[in-house]
Parts: sequence; structure tokens; C-alpha cells
Amino acid sequence: MRFPRPSRRSGRSGARTLPYDVIAGISVAMVGLPQSLAYAELAGMPPVAGLYAGALPPVLAALFASSPYLQTGPVAITALLTFGALSTVATPGSPEYLGLGLALALVIGVVRVLLGLLRGGWLAYLMSQPMLLGFVPAAAVLISASQLPKALDVTPPDEANDLVAAVWSLAHPALWSPAALAVTAGTVLVILGGRRLHALFPGVLVATVLGIALSAAGLYGGSVVAEVPSGLLPFTLGDIPWDRLPSLIFPGVIIALIGFTEAASISRRFAAEDGSRWNSNREFISQGVANLTAAAVGGMPCGGSFSRSSVNRMSGARTRVSGAVTGLTVLAFLPFAAVLEPLPLAVLGAIVIVAVTGLLKFRPLIRLWSISPPQAAIAWTTFVATLVLAPRLDLAVLIGVALSLAVFLWRLMQLEVDVAVHEGLLTLAPRGVLWFGTAQRLEAMLLDLLGTRSDLVTLRLDLTRLGRIDTTGALVLRSIADQARTAGLEVELRGIPPQSRQLTDRIVTPGTSPLD
Repeated sequence: MRFPRPSRRSGRSGARTLPYDVIAGISVAMVGLPQSLAYAELAGMPPVAGLYAGALPPVLAALFASSPYLQTGPVAITALLTFGALSTVATPGSPEYLGLGLALALVIGVVRVLLGLLRGGWLAYLMSQPMLLGFVPAAAVLISASQLPKALDVTPPDEANDLVAAVWSLAHPALWSPAALAVTAGTVLVILGGRRLHALFPGVLVATVLGIALSAAGLYGGSVVAEVPSGLLPFTLGDIPWDRLPSLIFPGVIIALIGFTEAASISRRFAAEDGSRWNSNREFISQGVANLTAAAVGGMPCGGSFSRSSVNRMSGARTRVSGAVTGLTVLAFLPFAAVLEPLPLAVLGAIVIVAVTGLLKFRPLIRLWSISPPQAAIAWTTFVATLVLAPRLDLAVLIGVALSLAVFLWRLMQLEVDVAVHEGLLTLAPRGVLWFGTAQRLEAMLLDLLGTRSDLVTLRLDLTRLGRIDTTGALVLRSIADQARTAGLEVELRGIPPQSRQLTDRIVTPGTSPLD
């Protein structure tokens, strides 16, 4: 197995960086073990599927990754999207559901690897920031709502969606388990209090160990994980329902893109802070390989984790070896995974709720109205659609993307033209993009002015504030110039955009145009 040279940040040899990577990798694994269980529960998969996704997939992802810090494995958003994609076609926890989970991981993996090989990293940017500003906090609300019954140890009606189940749980305090409430509160206090003590305090691990100890000692009578198989990784490609793959292509593409935005934002941020380069195509391949591996070893769809990547960096990681160490640590733990069986589900619920509190950012949504009402409309529409359409989050994402494209096209259709007349000089200064969707407006405006003004001597077209001119725009400029000359005006063109100068000169300049 080959790993990269240490990053420029460390400036040290591989032998000297290895201890840092080992310490960081083990530290992340201690956080990742309980998180993997929690995110598997969130996805509707058995807890052990989270452990499998956090074992071998990070090892193989490290071979292709671009960022030295990115930690791959189960993550909250991808888990929620997985539940949304599968819960409408199969019963969570059923053998059919598990097979579909493997198939979905396979589809996500293939999509990401193909995008990376075809240098399609730019596609991740189709997920506009306003759309993500609406989707992410709404997803965090749904994630928190889905974990509330676990935190209270209540059983809501089966037909209730996550939001309804959360409201129902809050509306029936008589059913709350005092033991679960105490464990939930204790877990939150340990995690948040540990962060105040030190950024690297393993609050998640400490809360997990305490929860297991209480349950194993008979001091907790609420719901527990109950069954976590011990042993080596299984081989599960034979369990994939291959005939169902076509139905998973659409949600798989959505998850491949949405899930990648988290990995991309983490890697870009750390690369900027280190002054190093980052390659989105390599990261696509890395995340794709991780999902392909998860499909082969009984895992679940996975992605890049912001919280674990931050722990990795703060723990002193130097190269991608740290990600491999994390996976190998989880792999070594699998034969002893049964020790997690007494873990209260309230602990897992609290871990997830605390993990997504950082995603509940509503201030940017509110501020967006004063910055750009059209972009705010995208964000708020996506937010509402995500909550209303749950668990079909793929449809909410599609609505957000479609609305983003619609606003983009609407803006392209806007051409503002400043008009000034002074001593026979008519100046037209368009602002925007002069293309086939907007060029006719400029021509119509000139014709209207020529029909109402007889004192004009010169037409000046000031193009300095145009972003771009396409072929239709250049042809319309030619038509405008010809009509102005026919009316006896002199014509001046100023400020042609550099990127459009060659095209415009060839079409507009008399005697050089192919139309002459």
C-alpha cells in the first residue's frame, strides 16, 4: 500500500510523520465508532453496517484522496438521504432494505468514480449555495426530529414521519422514560462539556463508555442496541438486488452530489488554510471507492465527515495515512464489537442530535432576504420542500436545483440599458449579457428612439458593462449599426468585452464581416 509524501505543511519525512498520523487516526476512530452506530440507525440500517462502513472503506479511500485530513465513513446527511431514498420502497431493517442499502452504496460509488475519472468535479457546484443554505438546516431539523423518540425512549405511531413522530413524542410526556432522559442529558453534558475543556476531549467516546457501563451494570432499563455481530467483514456483493439498481440511479446521483459537497467544503477549507492544492476529481474517486467498498463488505453509503476531519487535523494528522489508520483501528475492533450491545439507544440519539446542532444555521437564511430576494426564495423554498416532502429528500433537492437554474435563466434574460442624449449624441449602455435571449430588446429600444428623435447625429454603443456577447448578440449589434447608418447617424462602438472582441469585430465591422 502506497501513501503520499507528507504535505507541505509538515515538511517532514514519512518516518517522522507516521507517529502523528497514527495518533490522529486512532483518536478519530474513538469518535467514529459510536458515531457509526448512530448514523447507521439514522439510515435505517443495522448498527454493524456503520462499523463496516467505517472500517475498510476509509483505508481504500486514503489511497486516492487529495486532502490529508478528510475522514471518510458514515455521516449524518448521507444517512438521512439514504433513509429518504429507501424507506418509501422497503421496511427499514428488513433484508430487502439492507440489500437496497448495499445497492445504493454501489450506485453512489460508481457515480462518484465516473465523475472523478471524467473530471466532473465541477458538477458538485451545481448545488448552489442558496439551495444548500435551505437544505442543510432543514435536513438537520429532520435528523434531530428522527432521534427525539430514541432520546425519550418512546414509540410513536408507525405511520408518522419524523416531524410528526417528534411532535407526538413531545406531546406525550407521560410516556417519557426518566432513565432515557437522564442518559440523554448526561450524554449531551459530557460531549458539550468536554468541548469546553479541550477541543480534543473524546466526549462521544466517554459518553458511550459510560452508557455501556450503566446498562451492563443493570442500572438502565431502556432500549439498547441489543445486537452487534462480532467477527470479520462479510462479503456482500451477492446480497445486492441487481435488478433494483435502475430504480436507485436517480437517488444515487442526488446523494453522490449532495454528499460530496460536505467533503468538498471540508477539503477546500483546510487546503486554503494550509496554502496547499486540492483536487476535486481525486476526491470524487476517493469517495466513490469508499462506497464501492462499503457495498462489498456489508456497509452503508458514506461520505466525508466534517467533525471527524476536524478532529483528525487538530490531533496532528500530516498525511492521508491517518485516514487509513482510522479504518484499520475500526477493523481491529470488529471482533469485539459485541461489547457495544448494551449501549442505550438514548446515547446514540443524543450523539446524533449534538452532532447536527452546528448545521442548524437559520441566521444566513434570514439575512439572505436583504442580500438577494431571488436567492432567498431558492433557499426558503428548498427548506420548506425538504420538511414537507420528507422522506423524499431527493425531490426537495431537485426542486432546489430547478429553482436555482430558473433564477439563473431569469437573470440572464435581464438586460438593463442606460440611455443618454446630449447635443445629438445618443448613448446606449447595456448591462448584463447580450445573447439571443436579450439582444432583441436593445434593437427595439433603438428603433423606438429613432422614431421619436430627429435631432440625433451620433449613436454610441457603450459595451463596457456587458459580461459577454454571443453570435446573436453580435448580429444584432451589426443590425443596429446598419439601421443607425441608414438613418444618417455615425456609429461608435466602445468597450467590447475582451472575450467577445474577435467574434464581434468579425461580424460588426463593415467590410470584414462574413455577411458582407
